Amino acid sequence: MSYTLSITALKLEEIPAEDTINAVGKELLASTISWKKGKTFTKGNVLTLSRPKGPEDGAPWHCRVSVHTKEEATFDEFWSKLGVNKAENEKEFVGAIKKVAEIKRISATQSIWTLYYTFPPPISPRVFTVLQTTHLDESSPRSGMIVSIPINLFGNKDLAKIEEKGTKGRYVSVERLLEMEDGKVEWRMATSSTPGGSIPSFVSESSMPGQIAADVPHFLRWFHTIREQGTTST
Repeated sequence: MSYTLSITALKLEEIPAEDTINAVGKELLASTISWKKGKTFTKGNVLTLSRPKGPEDGAPWHCRVSVHTKEEATFDEFWSKLGVNKAENEKEFVGAIKKVAEIKRISATQSIWTLYYTFPPPISPRVFTVLQTTHLDESSPRSGMIVSIPINLFGNKDLAKIEEKGTKGRYVSVERLLEMEDGKVEWRMATSSTPGGSIPSFVSESSMPGQIAADVPHFLRWFHTIREQGTTST
């Protein structure tokens, strides 16, 4: 089937095959090389890029790229926290995420998760429900990809009960970890989103580069804390 990554939420019966999701995710990440360069963050270690909203997009796209030494985290360490139990781990290093729940496990590499975010007043809580598809390629150079696409649980009352109450937001993202020849790891993430509700799009869009870039030092700070405590096992 033909499928384009966007913030359009899919019903369960509309979910594409895993191979299709992985193929479009890989294609999108390849295209980020030609996106417009934006600001750099974290002392120049996190580069941001963007692509304007296209005819099939519900919102513009934003990307961040960073390269990390083994001392920061190895490929296996990155994958153990981003490729496994991603939503639960994100709750530990993304301050706005207060609750996560697995709504439906489809396979060993596919699950539907709902994430509950809270923000300072007057912004009301947001609920994002996504299908997360993971793909680990062990051939050299090793790479791991996580594709998150928005899901609409309308018509599935039992599953919808698991979602928290809040304004429905939507996001789509593709994240890739790439092991480089020198043992370093490139962490690349592209996303498009809408917070829902009455927040003007120009407000949410203007803050996106800084928001997505901040996830990198937040992750590393959290990871180093648990690494030092000897609790990095999944």
